[in-house]
Formats: sequence, structure tokens, C-alpha cells
Amino acid sequence: MGMHQPTGKQLRRDNVAGIAILTISLAAVFSTVGCGNQYRPVVSAIGSVGPAGQPTKFAVAVSNPCPTLLSTCGSLGLLTIVDFSGDTVLSTPQILTDPSYFALNTSGSQGYTINAHGSLDTFPILPYLITSQVVQTTLPVDSAPVSITSLTPASALATIFIPETATNSIAAINAGTAALYDTVAVGAGGTNPVYVVGAAGTPRVYAISQNATGSNGQIDSLETVSTTSLSDSGTIPVGVKPVYGVMTPDDRRAFILNEGSGTVSVMNVPSNALDTNMPTITIPAISIAGGGTTAPNPVWADLNTVDSELVVLNQGDGVHPGTISVINIPLCNPLAEANNPNCVASNPVDAVGFGTILATATVGINPTMVSVLQGTDGNSPAAYVINQLDGTGTCATGQGSVTVVNLLTGKISATICGISGTTATAAANGTSNLIFGHPNSVSATGGSPTGKVYVTASDNQYLSVIYTDTNSVQTHIPLQGNGLRVLVTAP
Repeated sequence: MGMHQPTGKQLRRDNVAGIAILTISLAAVFSTVGCGNQYRPVVSAIGSVGPAGQPTKFAVAVSNPCPTLLSTCGSLGLLTIVDFSGDTVLSTPQILTDPSYFALNTSGSQGYTINAHGSLDTFPILPYLITSQVVQTTLPVDSAPVSITSLTPASALATIFIPETATNSIAAINAGTAALYDTVAVGAGGTNPVYVVGAAGTPRVYAISQNATGSNGQIDSLETVSTTSLSDSGTIPVGVKPVYGVMTPDDRRAFILNEGSGTVSVMNVPSNALDTNMPTITIPAISIAGGGTTAPNPVWADLNTVDSELVVLNQGDGVHPGTISVINIPLCNPLAEANNPNCVASNPVDAVGFGTILATATVGINPTMVSVLQGTDGNSPAAYVINQLDGTGTCATGQGSVTVVNLLTGKISATICGISGTTATAAANGTSNLIFGHPNSVSATGGSPTGKVYVTASDNQYLSVIYTDTNSVQTHIPLQGNGLRVLVTAP
């Protein structure tokens, strides 16, 4: 049988945008009678390169158009969603009037606001959220809601917990439908519930309540009975005037800050009892320049999850500088301590050094909040503290500041000053390395090549953005109202 030698030809075609290259290889055709095999062209497509991906992390700020956050002017609040990667405003939907508190769920996918009138707004966190996607619900009349905690406990609904001070109760709301599904009374008459502590997947949450002045507060253990009800399994006394709390992401320990007694109560969550080895951590008194001390008055805390540390902000007397306490909180490791019968994964005991205060750093005057930058993405772990007044003499008289504490060394690495009044508003982005107004909330988040820290102020209509690689203010974003709180959708 005669046979022709194969010949080949390759065609290359580029589209107009240069997006894809299509290569066609045409094999030779054996055409002699009786051969019958014909090779078809082989087409290989190289995937196209599309537009840049959409932002996956947002800073979300709530602002209040009222002159001060304590006033009720009857005007709608505003939600501002900012792209983390570009510092650009993506959407500004309206929310309920006179917002007083703002929170996100643990995944950062849903947001919630309340006001003193008893209204609740729920909304998805979307880059182009519009006002019609905000759902408003009315809470019981005269319930006086004060804070929001949203999470999904073990074997339960995604739930919004709202302390209602007027009724000494905790409202449990279905986060998916915004419908009230249970109300749980906490404590005895005269208590003042202020906050609910929990984490995703927790077997129980803890409702913090204050009692009469000078007496111990308490926490109530709220258990999941079903997907439509909760029960109070017991009351546990804590310190005087508990104000805030955090729970570790692994649901093993909860820490309750007792402002009145200068202590931190430690809960063993699986055992539903105060920690056996370290039920209370005592915060040292704050030394005053020139002599004397003042009570620490702890008011806020955040977790350094990478290094198993609790960072407690101590407000002090509001006249002299406050402090932060960096506390060691490691648990035993069942893998490393296989021969330790008390070190079990379901309920690990405290590791050596648990409760030890590793460092104390002096911050500004009347500090109100701390946010920890986790040591990931090449960032050094740091605590960012907002102060109503500077305590170092670095900043202008009467101005607020942000104190940056390096958590590796326990030392202050930067002080970022504030500027308020018409000078700040007029300057906008022309003011170098200054936050605007007296800060009232702070939220730090990691990133590469730089993390960012967002700061709002109750007396200014801008969101200040600090870049963590230089610890300097890089931009200010308009909020169209005085800042209430800013949160970030991912750590």
C-alpha cells in the first residue's frame, strides 16, 4: 500500500483583546485507499485572564447624624461599607434612626444595629448593599436594649442576643428571620444585664449582669433547649460591676471584666464553672506619676489568638493615663502531654503560666477600647488603644490619640495624635498622620503588604485609616454623620 509522507501545519490566532491564545494542530491525513484513518485537529484553549477579583474584606462603619451620640434627633443613621483593598466607599444605605449599638456576626456576613427606641435592623454585608435590603424589627416596648451579640451556639439557630435592661432579660432573635423566638429572664430583680459573651459553636453563652453599687455582679448560663428556646441553667457570681467579656474561639474559656473590683473572672466553659486553678485574675493598680496609685478599672479586652494572650484595657481614673495588661492564657496540649490524664481535648486544663501578666504598658488618658492586630500576614502582633486624651505630652492639649503597643515586647511603638473641630473637618486628607476627632471605636485587621486600623470618633464625620506597616494615618473616609462604631468583616 502506497503512503504519502505526513505534513503538518500549525495555525495561531490571537483575539483582539489578547485574552486567549487558540492553538490548532492539524495532523497529516493518510489518504491512500484502504487506510481509512483520519486525524482530526486538536484544539487547546488557554484560560483567559479576567478582571481583578472583587474585594473579600470590608470595613463597616455606622454613623449617627445627631450632634452627639447621647441625643436623639430622629434622623436616619447611615451605614458605610468600605473596600479594604482600595479604601473606597462601596455603598451607604440608610438604617434606623438614632443608632446606639452596632455588631457583626462571627463570620462577618451579617450586621445588626439597635437604638434606644427599641428597633433592630438586620442586613447582609454586601459590597453594594442598598437601603431596601435592610430589615427593621421592633423589640418589646420600653425594653431599653443596650448591646448586641450575634453567633450560632452548638446545635442551635444563628441567634442575635440583646440584653434588655428595663425587663432584666435577654431577647433571643432568629438571625435569619429577625423574629423573636425566646426571652430569658436573668438574675433577680434590680439586676442590669449589659452584655452576652459567646463564640461560634459554644455549648452555652453567658449573660453579664450588674447588681447594686458595690455588690458582686453575676453571669447567667444560657443553654440551648431546642432551636426555638433557651434556658437559664444557673447563676455564677463574678466581680463588682462586670462590663464586658470575651470567649476564646475554641469555646474553652470566657473572661469577664469586672470594672468595680479590678479583676477578670475566668470561666471554664465546658465545665460551666469558674476555672478551678485560676478563677480570678487580679489586675495591678495603676501607678500615678509623682506618687500614689489608682484602681485599674478594666473596661475592654481583646484576644491575641496566635500567642494565646488576653489583652485587657484598664481605664484608670479618667484623669491619669490608663494601662493595658497582656495576660498569658495557654491551655494544655493533649498531643504534647499525652501522659497527662488531666489534659483532654474536650476540656483541657490550664497550662503552666496561665493567668500570668506578661507585660503592662501605659497608654493615654481615659482609654475606652483596644483592638488586637493578629501576628499573621507578616504583621507584628500589636494592640491599638483609643484614648480620649493623650497622656504622653506628644499631642496637642485636649486632643485624643491612638497608642500602639508591640505585643512581642510589651512596649509602646507609636502614638498617633488626634485633631478635632473645624480644623480636622476642613483638612480632610490634607492633614498628615492625624486621626480626626476624639476616638470612640477602633478595629484592626491584618493584610499584605499592610494591615489596617480603622478609627471612628463621636465628634467627627470621618473614618480615619491607619496603615500598620508604618503606623501612620493614610486617608480619611467621609461617613456623613458622627461615628458610632467601625468593624471589619475578617480579622
